[in-house]
Amino acid sequence: ERRRLRGIVRQLERAGCSFEMLTPDGAQAAFPELRRVSDAWLAHKRTREKGFSLGRFDERYLAHFPVAVVRHRGAVIAFANLWRSGDRRELSVDLMRYVPDAIPGLMDYLFAKIMSWGAGEGFRWFNLGMAPLSGFRIDADATGWSRVAALVYDHGEAFYNFRGLRSYKEKFRPEWRPRFLASPGGLALPGDVASITALVSGGIAGVVRK
Repeated sequence: ERRRLRGIVRQLERAGCSFEMLTPDGAQAAFPELRRVSDAWLAHKRTREKGFSLGRFDERYLAHFPVAVVRHRGAVIAFANLWRSGDRRELSVDLMRYVPDAIPGLMDYLFAKIMSWGAGEGFRWFNLGMAPLSGFRIDADATGWSRVAALVYDHGEAFYNFRGLRSYKEKFRPEWRPRFLASPGGLALPGDVASITALVSGGIAGVVRK
């Protein structure tokens, strides 16, 4: 896999791509270019900005973070702002956007270059984030809600590409660790899930309109 990623890096750089890490001040100067990429991404996905656990394009927020950018012959075609742990051991991507007609392998290139940059800066871990619902199974010991979650993971492409997200992240051979959200049992759980979904989507209207 590392050999494949190195090949992608060489291929995209031969095609005119370059990587740059912008400081928070440098990122602010590039906001017009980043906004262009973000707006094109949202239009192509036919979606709107989210929030809470998902990054959103907010210049006041992004001004606090370094931003990794990929340029193609000088123009920004992808970017991601970075989170850094307080002890500077862990690095993670927050908001990530790219142009609709992206060069094949662009996101692999961006991730590979960020990881390489992080290693050079002394970071020990790169956090790929969540793979929602991927840990649930349908077996004799599974609870009713666990079975529902597993079914959504397997057949919920209309709502979210759960399986595709997990599959993409698997290529980096991550060390998966379970994460849970505690909730009262019974009928309280659907209400909690609906509340979180609305929070991420910016309200009930955001859930309906994607």
